[in-house]
Amino acid sequence: MADLKSRQLIYLKGFLFLMILLFAAGLILFETRSWQIAALLLLIVWSSARLYYFMFYVIEKYVDPEYKFAGIGSFLQYLLRKNQK
Repeated sequence: MADLKSRQLIYLKGFLFLMILLFAAGLILFETRSWQIAALLLLIVWSSARLYYFMFYVIEKYVDPEYKFAGIGSFLQYLLRKNQK
């Protein structure tokens, strides 16, 4: 499959991810009706976004400029290779 090049399709893809996130979180909150669960969901979303940013941006820009992010799997391989050296 080729990379997405259309700006409109890229924005649509991001919007659809947002809709999935809101729909799933809404269903969970509707089922539980708990402020604790709402806070935990918020922490999960925030921390997973920060982790993803760390994996592809922080490592490449500040730790190892030779590293090129290609997904979570490539980051795990990068960590394993670094630990073996």
